[in-house]
Amino acid sequence: MKTPYKNIYAILKLNRFIVLAVIICATLSGIFSVWMTFNIHKKALNSTFAINTDGSIIPLKLVTQKENFKVEALAHLELFHTYFYNIDASNYEKNLKKALWLGNSSVDNLYRQKKADGVYNRLLQYSLVQKVLSIDSQINEQNGQYSFRTITLFEINRGSIIDTYELISTGNLITVDRNFPNNPHGLLITDYFENTLKIISNESRKE
Repeated sequence: MKTPYKNIYAILKLNRFIVLAVIICATLSGIFSVWMTFNIHKKALNSTFAINTDGSIIPLKLVTQKENFKVEALAHLELFHTYFYNIDASNYEKNLKKALWLGNSSVDNLYRQKKADGVYNRLLQYSLVQKVLSIDSQINEQNGQYSFRTITLFEINRGSIIDTYELISTGNLITVDRNFPNNPHGLLITDYFENTLKIISNESRKE
């Protein structure tokens, strides 16, 4: 009598062959994946680190972050010193308001002191023009803390007389949330201090 079913042993043999083939393929695929991961990791170790000046190893990502921080810090300091010292009777209120967004209470205290000393009243009374000529900042890092030293050259135009001054200021920088457009770099000046201010040239204009 003929049966419509195949031999049960032939079916089991075929199933076993299929299972073994799947296991072998899975094993080979796993080995290949592990090898690829190891190879990529090895290449990454050789390409994602840089040598510091003291011989220590620094991840390139950290190097890039520090480079970006320095660029933004210099831009932040230039923006602040421009707003704070590039002033005249027509723009000083607007510029100082912008400058105060870039520093903490140490900047605000200096502003209040200058105001109490009559600096801005003299600006209005005599129509003085205070113009920034150059801003040169140096950034220093120590234990993850950033400090700066800035040399600002500016001139005060008194009409017939133009005096040029050199101001050396120092302070620290901390990161804060970005605030567009008030604080686009996400940095804040702390412990701001005007160290020295000296006149470096005096020019008289003949009428």
